[in-house]
Formats: sequence, C-alpha cells, structure tokens
Amino acid sequence: MDSPLILALETTCDETAAAVVTRGPAVLASVVASQAELHEKFRGVVPELAARAHIERILPVIEETLRKAKISLSELDAIAVANEPGLSGSLIVGLMAAKSLALATGKPLIAINHLNAHIYACQFDELESIFPCVGLVVSGGHSHLYRCESAFDFELLGGTIDDAAGEAFDKVASMLGLPYPGGPAISKVAEQGNPQAYDFPRSFIRETSRLEFSFSGLKTAVRYAIAGTGAVDFSSLDLSPQTIADVAASFQQAVVECLVAKSFQAMEYTQLKTLCVGGGVAANRVLRHKLAEIAEIHGVKLCISRPDLCTDNAVMGAIALEKYDARQFETLELDIRAGLVR
Repeated sequence: MDSPLILALETTCDETAAAVVTRGPAVLASVVASQAELHEKFRGVVPELAARAHIERILPVIEETLRKAKISLSELDAIAVANEPGLSGSLIVGLMAAKSLALATGKPLIAINHLNAHIYACQFDELESIFPCVGLVVSGGHSHLYRCESAFDFELLGGTIDDAAGEAFDKVASMLGLPYPGGPAISKVAEQGNPQAYDFPRSFIRETSRLEFSFSGLKTAVRYAIAGTGAVDFSSLDLSPQTIADVAASFQQAVVECLVAKSFQAMEYTQLKTLCVGGGVAANRVLRHKLAEIAEIHGVKLCISRPDLCTDNAVMGAIALEKYDARQFETLELDIRAGLVR
C-alpha cells in the first residue's frame, strides 16, 4: 500500500502548527509557533489575540513545514485540519487555510477532531493499534473520558462539569503569583512542597458510577486556604516560598487523584484493557507516575503520548491517515464546530 503524504493543520487554540505525516505513523516535518508570550501578561488565552496571531503565522508555518519535509504542495495526497472543538476565531483561520489549499491543489480535505487526535498521539509509540481503549484527554480546555473503538469512533463517557484541569492549574498558578502557563510552573514549585499539607477536596472521587470531573470547588478551596473568604488582591499576598510550594503540591495531588480515579473507574465500567492519555496536562510528571503505578496494579496497558506531543501540535493530525484510508473526505462546505465535544 502506498504511503500518503498529508499536510495537517492545527489552530484550535493558541498554537499555530503544521506537520507532514505519512503511514507508520511517521512525521516528515513539524512546526509549532507558540503564542505563550503573547498571552502571558493576561494569564490566559485571549481569543481575539489568538485568532489574529494565527492569521499572521499560518502561511509562514505551512511554508516552513513543507521546506523541512522537502516536498511541494503538489506532492501532497490530502490536506487535513482540526475543525472541532476549540476557539471559533482560531478554528476559522486553520479551516480557511486548509480549504484554500485543497481548492488550489485539488487534494482531498480531511476533518480532524482535536480531542480524538490527542488520543491518537499515543499511537506513535505503539507497534500495535491502541484501539479499542479508554481515552483520557486532559488539557487547558478539556477534561474528558471516552470509549474509543477506533480512531474516529469515540463515545463520550463523561467530562468536567465546570473547569478543565489545565484551566484550574492556570488559575491557581495566578493566585500563587506563578507564571503562565500554570501547569509547568506549579509542577516545578510543587517539587519542594508537601502534597499532604492541605486537605483539598476531590470531587466525585468515590462516586464510581459518575464519570465526571469538577475542579471549580478545588480552585475555590485553594483561594480560601491562601486568602480567606473576603475580597483580596492576590498580588498583595505575602506568601512564603514554602507555603506556595505546599499549596502547589497539595493542589496538584488533588487534581492527579481525581484524574486517576475516574480513569480507572472508566476502565472498570467499559471492561477495556488499554488506557490512552493525551493533552497538555498529560505531560505532568506526577500524573504520569501515578497512572503507571495504578495501571500496573490493575493489569492495564497504559499509553501516554510522549511529552512533546501532549501540548497542541499538528503531528497528532496523523489521525487523518485513518480517514484517508477510509476515504472519509469533506467538501468545501465543511464548517467549524467550536463548542462541540462528543
């Protein structure tokens, strides 16, 4: 069977990314233009700024990717783009670029579900298919569990009813005066802290039939622990380095325990034997260690996307290879589905 060359585009949030992928899956080239510095002073992603940055960067990123892959547009077999879910302005930039390339080259257009792609990133380190599996996507905007029968047959088992885990990391980091993005910052300072210093809540952790997450109460508990219940200017708090480390470690431990507990409750519910984990928070060292520890106890095969594929990238767009083989192509009527999680 021939190995198709697919250009995958990713602009769902604040990373402008492109990659050329082929069967294996294998990567011929990958480029990611980060917007972290752009949003740092706001301690979170500003949708309008993100969309404008995508407009400025999408063509240079595509050109650099093709140059690195040493191929031309005419040599591609298909154009793939993440069209769901994400920030509407950001998604539109990627979709318009993909449609333009498909129209200009006559190549097929393939739609990518960003969350499905995060799970598919686990395939890069596995010789056998990762499907069927339970998939946990845990990132700045999403915390969801899926039953994954194939690369594009996902059944939503449950997700967060409020904040995503990554969003909670960002908010707590801001309270503690730590830099954005919050995940790496909290993880680093937590190394010097006591994860048992504060008894923060673990929502739904004992409700085995409820495959949902909730992190807003945890976030509020952190606020009360460091600032009480009244109005407060967090920048004026005089927290000692040890207090910051202890709060960070205790918060991180609470998030990890919730994610791990619900993941293995989903394994029990589905009776599947493989757990795949992707998304930015999946790069967290404590989470990876705890998942591996519990997976060994339960005899579960654990696949976690490698750290460089946890944050948003276009390499995980290799899921488009599965759709290419199935001839699941789209027309130029393809639209974005910004808020759709399925």
